[in-house]
Amino acid sequence: MRITGSALSLNVADPAASAEFVTAHLGFTEQMAADGFISLAHPDSGMNLIYLRTGLSTFKPERAAGAAGDGLLVVFVVDEIDAEYARLRAAGAPIVTPIETEEWGERYFQTADSNGIIYQLVQWV
Repeated sequence: MRITGSALSLNVADPAASAEFVTAHLGFTEQMAADGFISLAHPDSGMNLIYLRTGLSTFKPERAAGAAGDGLLVVFVVDEIDAEYARLRAAGAPIVTPIETEEWGERYFQTADSNGIIYQLVQWV
């Protein structure tokens, strides 16, 4: 199998709010949008981040059309975790977990959008 692209698709109550968060704070740009659908890309990530309005009739399978979020972390590896932490705090992004370093070398913090999606930025040290 040859994979030519990838995406993470999340069901949220307000796709525009999540899209605005990742555009303002994480450097994503809108690629496509329609009623209840927004697809974003980042020049460095190699994947699209898609937000779908919860209950969208075109979502398949219908039984899985509930809200995203429980136990979900959207994780991005970055080069300068301390600088990113300072930048997001200064920009007013909500920090839900301050910087921590795990014994296995993962240094991270977490922020969240207004739909409750948790974004974890990580640097391996």
